[in-house]
Amino acid sequence: MGLRKMGSMLGLLGIFLLDGLLLSMAYNVHRYSFILKETNFTRLCTTKPMLTVNGQFPGPTITVRKGDRAFVNVHNNGKYGVTIHWHGVKQPQNPWSDGPENITQCPIQPGKNFTYEVIFSDEEGTLWWHAHSDWSRATVHGPIVILPERGKSYPFPKPYAEKTIVLASWFNTDVKELIDDAMAIGGDPDPSDAFTINGWPGALYNCSNETISRLPVVFGMTYLLRLVSAVMNEEMFIAIAGHNFTVVAQDGAYIKPIPTSYIMITPGQTMDILLTANQPPSYYYMAARPFFESGAPFDNTTTTAILQYTNVIAAPTNISMPTLPIQTDHDSADNFTSKIKALASRDHPISVPKNVTKQVLITVSVNQLPCELGAGLCGGPNGNRISASLNNISFDTPTTDILQAYYRSLPNVFDSDFPDQPPLFFNFSGVNSSTYLLPEVGTKVLLIEYGASVEIVFQGTNVGNPENHPMHLHGYSFYVVGSAYGNWNETTSPATYNLIDPPAVNTVGVPKNGWTAIRFVADNPGVWFMHCHLERHASWGMDTVLIVKNGSSKRGTSIRRPPRNLPICG
Repeated sequence: MGLRKMGSMLGLLGIFLLDGLLLSMAYNVHRYSFILKETNFTRLCTTKPMLTVNGQFPGPTITVRKGDRAFVNVHNNGKYGVTIHWHGVKQPQNPWSDGPENITQCPIQPGKNFTYEVIFSDEEGTLWWHAHSDWSRATVHGPIVILPERGKSYPFPKPYAEKTIVLASWFNTDVKELIDDAMAIGGDPDPSDAFTINGWPGALYNCSNETISRLPVVFGMTYLLRLVSAVMNEEMFIAIAGHNFTVVAQDGAYIKPIPTSYIMITPGQTMDILLTANQPPSYYYMAARPFFESGAPFDNTTTTAILQYTNVIAAPTNISMPTLPIQTDHDSADNFTSKIKALASRDHPISVPKNVTKQVLITVSVNQLPCELGAGLCGGPNGNRISASLNNISFDTPTTDILQAYYRSLPNVFDSDFPDQPPLFFNFSGVNSSTYLLPEVGTKVLLIEYGASVEIVFQGTNVGNPENHPMHLHGYSFYVVGSAYGNWNETTSPATYNLIDPPAVNTVGVPKNGWTAIRFVADNPGVWFMHCHLERHASWGMDTVLIVKNGSSKRGTSIRRPPRNLPICG
């Protein structure tokens, strides 16, 4: 299907050099070739060239088993520098292949190539890969399927078949030009023109009735649906008419089964879902539309696909449409997310840090900066420039990547003084939304000792346009131990924590005007990006970097040596 898989060596005895030590371990190796190129696609009456991998939208699926390793050679035949991130893959001791532009590497320039070594560890289920440079992830993304180790099985009956479902955003314009223009004037970028399911907008858009994704099923069979949200700026509700789901995993980890008629998923998240085809054989619409509570502009459309039972000769005159929650229904969103708990079984145990040694409170805000366009006005509120921040620091991406600067002790690239408390305390969730803060712009990182038991509380604020924020941390899964509306309180809030079976995820929604607490053990040394996965917020500076220091041994607790062919900053 266009995926250039160069081969798989099963049962290989891997041998590699790590800081002068010759190590060996048994793992399966998979090799892929990604060709980035401009490809013409037609959607919504528009034909446009867009950056793709191997000419596919969405891109090819990487399939491995738990604990495997993949080498992906990325050839950039596009017009701009590009990087690839393996979202949710922890990459133990290997931040060099994590991918965020100018954080762990410089972009792969046009005409160049770079081979990523993707190291899988305890992940199992569905993750995904995507570009991590400007807004190119809108078209450069695809699923990662991580099967159980050979000889092991799922913690549920084996499904009849597996299918991937990728939600994404479609723009009729060039996405790089769109965000570059918005950043130049300091205003909101235009919303997407449509959402897609497996690359197709569906029946509710003009010029798309015949271009709809179809999901064939056999009556009576149970399917494992691997759902990825590659949507750029909106959280999504999704359902199938007449059918219920059972959600069994999220972000590459198993959860207690959740029976539900709908799903709420944020940009960056993945879910594994069991679907039984138990309705009268016919056609049924799958539909997805936004959950969005902000006053910011957004794509208020609905994408569809068709669940199509086999042996149905003719499509019905009227295809059933599912009932989805309305766009502002936070009760439905909360009702779904509050049910997510780790499976926490003997075969899939969890280990939640109980004694915190490093606590961080981070406010999450949309801000404003003074206009820099001379006598003119910028495109944001009050004629200012829209900004965003964590702890009132709006992240300024450097031109030299932070990982190399840290590893080689290069000066003047970053400052290691990101605050572990907000510089200003106020009624975070209760302040008038017309209030705005002037953030400090800087490249500040948070240093963490190896082995620390870390708690981070993300506190949403009512500043500017408040909304849910899907926060993503590279290099780690973390336990979501608590979440509520209002302000986090250091005395009363921890009493509400779930330390028994909190889910282990890599992306979590921070509720509008509320807080979310996460915990993890800092046992993966490296430079790890942390940011909102709403792409416009990340572009405005809602980001920071965690640097986890090396441990005491080179063999197991220190960053690996850099590969020899790293892209060069230029």
